[in-house]
Amino acid sequence: MKFFLKLLVVLGILVGMGWGAASVALPWWAARNKPKFRSVKAETGNIRISVNASGSVKPVISVQIGSFVSGPILDLFVDFNEEVKAGQVLATIDPRLYDANVRRDEAALMTRQAEVERVKAELGRARNDEARSVALKEENVDYISKTELDQFRFSRMALEAQLLIAEASVKQAEANLENSQANLNYTKITSPVDGMVIDRLIEPGQTLAAQFQTPEMFVVAPKMKERMHIFASVDEADIGLIKEAKENKQPVFFTVDAYPDKIFEQGEIEEVRLSATTNQNVVTYPVVVGTPNAEMLLLPGMTANLTFQIRELKDVLKIPNAALRYYPEKHLVRPADHARLDLSIVPEAEEDESASTSSLEQPVDDAAKAGQAASKRIVWVKEGDLLKAIDIQIGDSDYQFTQVVSGDLKAGDELVVGLEKAK
Repeated sequence: MKFFLKLLVVLGILVGMGWGAASVALPWWAARNKPKFRSVKAETGNIRISVNASGSVKPVISVQIGSFVSGPILDLFVDFNEEVKAGQVLATIDPRLYDANVRRDEAALMTRQAEVERVKAELGRARNDEARSVALKEENVDYISKTELDQFRFSRMALEAQLLIAEASVKQAEANLENSQANLNYTKITSPVDGMVIDRLIEPGQTLAAQFQTPEMFVVAPKMKERMHIFASVDEADIGLIKEAKENKQPVFFTVDAYPDKIFEQGEIEEVRLSATTNQNVVTYPVVVGTPNAEMLLLPGMTANLTFQIRELKDVLKIPNAALRYYPEKHLVRPADHARLDLSIVPEAEEDESASTSSLEQPVDDAAKAGQAASKRIVWVKEGDLLKAIDIQIGDSDYQFTQVVSGDLKAGDELVVGLEKAK
């Protein structure tokens, strides 16, 4: 009997100790497993809407200088990176053949001119003979016959025609001489503009053949120290924003690989060209950006990474994009907002890339309305140990923040973006 009493006492003590330990451990365990949320604050600040692209640096104008005539290069007077003036001789082609052609055509012209003088002399004599025959006929009709009068008249007319031919031959000889003189002048390769030689494609002694196409000899870029162009390829989805930025004269910022720590801030959109390019079903448009180059830091061919500023929103309520991406589990949300999580998700239909039409795709007008409705979003804030849904309407967004247009949200509110990882 005593044994059973002792056993009951021991069991009672153990049960009491277990109950006491449980009353302490259960709250500790509940507190330890209580969800800990990561949160960020809504704040007031600026949002800059921008579009990024890459492009190539090029001179505003590149003048390709070639040769109109053929022959070996006799002299070469300029080299890479040299400054040249308009009219300056850059190179000469061996002129001997063209000089001989000029002297040949000069002699031919002199021959034609002499022929004109000879025909003029004969024409003068024929006119005198005709005049004397007419005078004799008027003095006495029997002094000269009509046949002889016709001979003098037609001789004069024939010489007048010969004079026209001789004068035309002179003009032809003058044209030939002018052509030969022009070819001779073309043996001196001159620069049509002031600028810098950015490329030289010939060597001394090289022979040029210009019969079928004009060989390129030099590339001269004028005013490189004043201004350069950057040709960027912009996706068709962003070209509307680029046109908006151009109309509002928004700045363009860019960097080049040669100076990765330097930000060039004086770019401006000069032109949005309509010559679209399609590559692997991606349509892009060339956008021309102009920028000063007083320090000659920008060189032809450099790769530029550009940011087109579309607009800048100042002093607006903004939230981190992570708050919009967070989707909590149902047990973390207060019961009143459980219905907000019961969203019907329609499975996406498999796309047939070979088909140009599909009855399974959403109509474009519905897609546009869905895009407008997408501006209404939900963010989550803590309410006790659970989460509460807040309806907001969003506006523009950048890579980090999104503008809050309306909603029950103010600066300083803590928005949940996830759960802390257990240690």
